[in-house]
Amino acid sequence: MLEDDPQMMADPQNRLALTAIAQNAGQGRWRTEAMRSHASPRLIFVARGQGRITIAGLTSGFGANNLIYIPAGTMYGFEVGPTVFGQMLTVPSAMADEWPLEPKHLRLRDVLAQKELAVHLDALERELKSDQTGNQRAAHYHLGLLAIYFVRQLETRSEDSTDTRKDSAAARLVAAYTDLIERDFHEHEGVADYAAKLGVTPTHLARVCKQTSGKSALSLLNDRILFEARLLLRDTDSPVRQIAGDLGFGSAAYFTRAFQTQTGLTPSQFRKKGPLAQA
Repeated sequence: MLEDDPQMMADPQNRLALTAIAQNAGQGRWRTEAMRSHASPRLIFVARGQGRITIAGLTSGFGANNLIYIPAGTMYGFEVGPTVFGQMLTVPSAMADEWPLEPKHLRLRDVLAQKELAVHLDALERELKSDQTGNQRAAHYHLGLLAIYFVRQLETRSEDSTDTRKDSAAARLVAAYTDLIERDFHEHEGVADYAAKLGVTPTHLARVCKQTSGKSALSLLNDRILFEARLLLRDTDSPVRQIAGDLGFGSAAYFTRAFQTQTGLTPSQFRKKGPLAQA
């Protein structure tokens, strides 16, 4: 896990990276706001600014000196305004066991805790940017220390990291719904199909999604599908017809209509705009 193994480093799920939130947002608002998940965990640090984040269908506010942990496979999206400054850490899957099993939102109010976090992040970033021998191994060691710091903060500041809404029946239902979306969104099933799998009516599912996230059940579903579509259009050379099929659309024409309705651009137009595409 801590060796400078080129084969391991080449595996996207075992990549360790630290990027500025503004860097992701600058590539299109959809890069941050649209619902998505990752194959490896993410840790978001908000240094300043405020906004809202939706994790597993539960929306909450975030502010300065907030740490938000998102496990692999968890659907999320967050609003990033011009005043938000922070970093996103990609945690290698090989080190996921050192982090919590569930999403955690930690609000650091203690100045000493804030300074300690800065030390960990600065050391990690320094090694990632270094070309010295063993820099990757050192970066992984610093990540391990950051994981210990995070767990200790959770233990000592549990009142700042526990969202009691997560224990509600509504939150559990929406979390189950987002889990199903992550598993089955390629099948192009409708809200009614997901509701049936969950043993509830589409009306009830729509109501609780609105209650916990401020978004409709259909919006959460479409958002996730469209994020994947944008990703495939931007980051691969796959033909539009193939992408349509991979996402469960019956035809390229159907996919094009759905994509254009939501973004104002056809898939080809979105792809042609490249980094300038903000839709």
